[in-house]
Amino acid sequence: MLSGNGFKKVFNVTGGIKAWHAKTAVGPQDLGVDLFCGKEEPEDVLTVAYSLEQGLRDFYMTMEEKAARSEVKDLFARLSDIELKHQMSIYLAYNEISNEGLSKENFEKKVEKKAMEGGLSTREYLDIFKPDLGSETDVISLAMSIEAQALDLYQRVSSKILNPHSKDIINKIANEEKAHLASLGKLMDSL
Repeated sequence: MLSGNGFKKVFNVTGGIKAWHAKTAVGPQDLGVDLFCGKEEPEDVLTVAYSLEQGLRDFYMTMEEKAARSEVKDLFARLSDIELKHQMSIYLAYNEISNEGLSKENFEKKVEKKAMEGGLSTREYLDIFKPDLGSETDVISLAMSIEAQALDLYQRVSSKILNPHSKDIINKIANEEKAHLASLGKLMDSL
């Protein structure tokens, strides 16, 4: 199933998930799904997705300020820039399908910040994963956990969305989260 969905390296763990001792998606199955009612039009999906990206970008910028080591500050700045690029692609996608032709500033006025990617708040992520914010490896692991939560959320929401075009957009965003995970994996390998 995983290899059929674009994952290049798939490991079979004897004993299944009960034998797995590393991080997994956390929270109840409906975590974050309440951000979507299921009847969203494509523009609504993009607005919610943008707000989730903004929440994560704000988190990275806050962590950059708190980090003591320059290497970790730089890492948080890079992660924040990645989220900014993803926000821009969501904004451009919104204007492609919308008749409004909104400026970025006016589009951002429509965006409501409710949570970060994956459906958890900053405090919840820090409490669950307890990363050492002085360690580049821990920071990347945290970022990977957040992206995995986001991928999980978008895949769960996809089954709830009724509008086929909205569902396509959710699936595209989920695929972008897979790409983020792959990039973070390469970054981890480079350390």
